[in-house]
Amino acid sequence: MTNRRDFIIRLSLGGAVLASGQSIAQSAMVTESDPQSMALGYKADASKADKAKFPKYAAGQSCSNCSLYQGKPGDAAGGCPLFAGKQVAANGWCSAWTKKA
Repeated sequence: MTNRRDFIIRLSLGGAVLASGQSIAQSAMVTESDPQSMALGYKADASKADKAKFPKYAAGQSCSNCSLYQGKPGDAAGGCPLFAGKQVAANGWCSAWTKKA
């Protein structure tokens, strides 16, 4: 039989686990129409980057091989500090791309 103190502790821990899971699940994908995306020329498909407007783009560059990308290798999407808690497509690209070390 559990006492009141154990119940409160378990309830608190359970709530913390649910809250952390919910914040991960709520990480929305950034859209190409987002003002920050538009300013950086973000495209969810790197091959569709505007090469005339962003001549820095080169084939093979993508979010997944950018130093800012926070996803794991093989992930379809991951975080990027430029997009405030939103996820970017691993195959995406923006003008802030820098080669991962």
